[in-house]
Formats: sequence, C-alpha cells, structure tokens
Amino acid sequence: MAKKKKPSKVKHLHPLLAILLLSLLAIIIFLLIMGWQAKSFQSGLSNFYNIQDIPTQGQLGEIVRSEPLSTTITNGTASRIIYRTQRSDGSNTFSSGMIFIPSVPATEPRPIMAWAHGTIGMGDQCAPSRQKDPIVDTGIDWVDSMLLRGWVVVSTDYAGLGTPGTEAYLVGTAEANDVLNSVRAAKNFPGSDAGNSYAVWGHSQGGHSAIFTANRANSYLPEFNLVGTAATAPAAQLGSLFAQQENTAAAWVIGPEVVLSWPDNNPALSSDGILSKPGISNYKPIAEKCIKVAALEGIIRNKLGQKFFNDSFASNQSWQQMITQETAPVLRPNQPLFVGESLTDQVVLPNTTAQYIQRACSAGSNLTSEWLTDVGHIQLQQVIAPSVISWVADRFAGRPTSSTCNQALPIAPAQ
Repeated sequence: MAKKKKPSKVKHLHPLLAILLLSLLAIIIFLLIMGWQAKSFQSGLSNFYNIQDIPTQGQLGEIVRSEPLSTTITNGTASRIIYRTQRSDGSNTFSSGMIFIPSVPATEPRPIMAWAHGTIGMGDQCAPSRQKDPIVDTGIDWVDSMLLRGWVVVSTDYAGLGTPGTEAYLVGTAEANDVLNSVRAAKNFPGSDAGNSYAVWGHSQGGHSAIFTANRANSYLPEFNLVGTAATAPAAQLGSLFAQQENTAAAWVIGPEVVLSWPDNNPALSSDGILSKPGISNYKPIAEKCIKVAALEGIIRNKLGQKFFNDSFASNQSWQQMITQETAPVLRPNQPLFVGESLTDQVVLPNTTAQYIQRACSAGSNLTSEWLTDVGHIQLQQVIAPSVISWVADRFAGRPTSSTCNQALPIAPAQ
C-alpha cells in the first residue's frame, strides 16, 4: 500500500500580514530611491558651492557667483547666489542665498525685502538655496505676492549653511551681518534695479535674526534705509524659552544646533558638563540633519525619556551669560517693528513672545503685534504673510504705524 503523504508544515502568511510586509518593503525602497536622488541632486551642486579659490577679502555684499534657479514663481525670476559677508568676530566669509527679481519693469528704484529663515538643520543639504524647489520646499510661496508689488526679495542661507564652516545659529551679530550683506547683494545684483530702502522679515530663528538685524542696521549699513522689521514667532526671549523647553522634544532640535554653534563663536564656551549621555553621543549628527528628520528623532527620544541637557545646564554661569547675550534687543522708537505669534505655538512658546513684547513696549519700541489662534509654528509664516506684506507695504509708502503697545496681551508673559 502506498504511504500516506504527511501534511505540509509550511505555514502561509496571513493575507493582511503579507500586505503589511509588502507595503513596508515598498516604503523602504521608496525612501532609498528618494535618498539616492537627493544625494545625486546635492552632488550636482558641489561645484557652485565650492568657494575655496575665491578670496575672502573684498567688498561686503559682493556677489562672487550666481546662476539661475528653477523654482515655482510666476511674477519674476530666481537666482542662487554666493556673496561676501562677515562672521561675528568681523572676519570675512561667504554666505549662499537666493534673489528674486520682479518681471514687471522698474519705473523707480525697487524696494528690497530681506527674508531670514527659521531653524532648518545645519547640514549643507538643508540650505534653502540647495532645495529642488525652494519656494515649495521651504514654504515661502508668498514671495510671488512681493514680486507682484515690485519688490526685490533676497534670502540668506546664513554663512556656514550651504557654504563651508559652521552656521552661527542664534548668534545675533553673525545673523545680522548675513542679512544686511544680503541687502547689499540685492543692490549689487545685475538687473535688480534695487534702491536703498529695505525691510526685513524673519520667522522663528529668523525672527531672532530680524530683530538683531534692525538693531545693527544703522551702524553696519548706514547707506541704506531700513523702513521696518517683521518678526514672527521670534526666538527672542532665550532664557525663558530654553527654561521651558529644556526637557521637551524641542530641546533635541534646538539644543544640538546651539551646542555646535555657540562654542564655535565663543571659544571660552564649552559643552562639557551640560549634556546628558545621549546628548553627548548624538548632538553632532542630529544638528546636521534637516528639520523634519531631527524633529522626528527628538520626539522619539523624548518619548523614551531621554533628556538632551543634564540638570546642571540651568545653573551653568557661562551658558546662562551667553543666553542673556543672545536674547533679542529692544528696538528704538524710530524703528517700526511688527511681531506676529500664535497662541498655540508649541515651539517658540507664546508666553515668551508676550514677554518680549512687554519688554519692548516698556522701553518705548514702536511695536505692532498680531496674535493668531489654532496655527502651528511652521504654518504661521504662511498664514500671517498677508498681514506682514500689508504692514511692510505701508512702511515702504511712508505711512504712519499703529502701535498696539496700549492693548492688553492675550497671554501672561513668561517670567
């Protein structure tokens, strides 16, 4: 008699599990392809950003290299540029950036709008001018509205971001130098027809940059006329902001960049003794990651109970002095300032913005504020853009401001 076949022991995957595994495999392949494409794109830009043979000594704001930039705008043309600027110690260096020129013919010297971007990561690949479509990828689609008004728009990457060196993250003097020299670059750009009147707008880190820029403008760029400054969700009150975010996921994004940047700009400052063990091991690679990846890692590490700083950070005198030094200054009454914030901002906490407004108004600043609700930190710059553009247009037109310093704050200021 024929032997009976034993039942097969091969187990088949449950259909849903098989679909899940195939989906996961597809995602991994997609990410690998996207990573390869991104690396290939960045590699193609290496010659443009290679500035080793260009002398650092020379005219500030001089454009040493430019090329057309493909991006999503309809009311003008775009170029990526490299221009000469200065570090916080006064030594010359280079910054990359972008310049947008209106299509409409100039009938008079064009106003300049200088944009200072927020935290995006310190790796060269994170620089706005190095994105495939900077308008879309960095969320600055409001540039088209400015071009339609006949404004030249210039956007610094900040020195060391895209170009060699370390970005001076939240180092006010260096940030201001980069923004102010970008204004010079806009005037120098062939065909810009730019005049000497300019405004500055910055968001988040860029809000910090914008306020320092306004404070430095008269002494550093006396031949130009700053008509107004806009700072949205500005990282202005660093002491209260760091104290409240010290043990949150945000510390894993802001912290690594600060720890990499500040000792580079202040040799007397050391990161020894202020970081947790995970912080010591990971701050450099995290700082080099672009914001979305760094933020995701920060959320995961925070959920795992990992702190970036150790308990001695708050009492470290050297670091606290640097925090005080890099806290945004108040502006003079003849320097109009627009401050925008969302009451639901979880990155630059709204009570810290209220603290800056209270401090600035008490000192006599000519300040106009606008508060929004139910808008996240990143989305704020797009949602509030029409208000900023309208306010800046009034400054270019020479219209008087309407200070809101006599209005009650919608949230109690941080202490």
